[in-house]
Amino acid sequence: MKIDLPKVAADFPPRNFYDLVNEEDPTLEMCSITHSVFENEVLHRVRLSNVVLKNCRFNHTDFGRTDFTDVCFENCDLSNVNLSKSSIHRVEFKNCKLVGANLTESSFGNVRFDNSLLNLAAFGNSKLEKVIFQDVSLKSTDFYDCKLKNVEFQLCNLDGANFEHTSLKGIDISSSTFDKLTVSIEDLNGCKVSTNQAVQFATLMGLIVKD
Repeated sequence: MKIDLPKVAADFPPRNFYDLVNEEDPTLEMCSITHSVFENEVLHRVRLSNVVLKNCRFNHTDFGRTDFTDVCFENCDLSNVNLSKSSIHRVEFKNCKLVGANLTESSFGNVRFDNSLLNLAAFGNSKLEKVIFQDVSLKSTDFYDCKLKNVEFQLCNLDGANFEHTSLKGIDISSSTFDKLTVSIEDLNGCKVSTNQAVQFATLMGLIVKD
């Protein structure tokens, strides 16, 4: 599946994330931010557009109702960040940590998570369209009551993930791994799985599979 990549340039001028703190309309555009530490802060309705962020830390920061468009995060730590009720479009997360991140009630479009950690992250009640999870750890991640359209899980760890009330119709998880998964039988209808995963689901349903 092809998705639209962030529209960013290699030669954006540098800015500091703290430039946003005292702005009435916290917006950063057409810039790059490196080695910024913005932890345990509260800054709502942030707007980032055409921004590259590298080696930054945003642990435990509250970014509720944020708008990210054409943004690339690389080697960033967003563990336990609050991004609930946000709009995240044409965004890439490369080699990032979003462990325990709150991404609930958000809209994701043309987003790629690559080689990242999203264990215990919460996507509940979000809409994901054209989203690729590539080589991502999603252990105990919560996708409760999400709308998934053109979403791919490639070589991911889905162990303990929760897809309750989320239809997996047309979703391919065949290259990913898990020991257990929370999902209802009806929501598995149309999900693309490997032979081994089919046996796993049958076992979870209480069936006894004989060769």
